[in-house]
Amino acid sequence: MDNLTLTVSRPSAAVTVLHLQGRVDSASENLVREQATRLHSEGARHLLLDLTQVDYISSAGLRAIHVLYKLFTPAEEIKAWKPDGDVYKSPYFKLLCPSPQIYGVLNLAGFLHNIPFFTNLNDALESFGQ
Repeated sequence: MDNLTLTVSRPSAAVTVLHLQGRVDSASENLVREQATRLHSEGARHLLLDLTQVDYISSAGLRAIHVLYKLFTPAEEIKAWKPDGDVYKSPYFKLLCPSPQIYGVLNLAGFLHNIPFFTNLNDALESFGQ
């Protein structure tokens, strides 16, 4: 796969899933950000980013994920969070099924400290409290 395909599903009234297939890199970064921004402007407040079929992610792809995290996670909530030994984990933006390679990149970059990830769709949807 040389490019990125995006599709959207809404398995529940409150959760939007953005499915990515292909490469998340400098050529597709804006596509991901624009789609997520459009979803947010249309009222989506809980986003699950499906990485099941992502075969490559570059630093530009990581930047896109960071932008999505900031878009869907209210800054005032992060500021108001009082740590009790745990790091803040976004209840609004989560990741689904990163491959071992993508997981390694996300972990190395520190993304998994603040962004929950799940290995199956039902667990991910339940985590949103729906």
